[in-house]
Amino acid sequence: MQGVSMARRKYGLLTEEQYEVLKLRIQGLTQKKIAEILKTSRENVAVVERRAKRNIRLAEETLKAYKELLAITKVEIKEGTHLVDVPRIVINAADKVGVKLKANFTRIYDEIRFKAGECVKGTHVVKPIVILIYKNGDVEVLKCY
Repeated sequence: MQGVSMARRKYGLLTEEQYEVLKLRIQGLTQKKIAEILKTSRENVAVVERRAKRNIRLAEETLKAYKELLAITKVEIKEGTHLVDVPRIVINAADKVGVKLKANFTRIYDEIRFKAGECVKGTHVVKPIVILIYKNGDVEVLKCY
């Protein structure tokens, strides 16, 4: 990786400046205060923060696409589906592709509640949920769409 600085590798897709700005923002500092600390303008801090968040969003989208490539099958749970039906849908999809899941009914149900809670209201799915099944039997709940 010639031409890539150590700081760039250390923080992935974030520059050292972007990393510092995000770290300070997470600590609750204003853009104005960060500008004073970094001896730059508030406008520059805003641009650096916006670019950092864009890089993070692109990295998340890239990882999601890669995970979908690795999955042996993808299960889409439609809105209106009762939560109790979801584990059976996932287990049936795994059976169809010949995968023995490492997850049981309860774990799949809990994963939906934990990882896609904003997609569920009461006992029903209110936003579509995507669940990936991997060849090794792992199951991953992606956020809802």
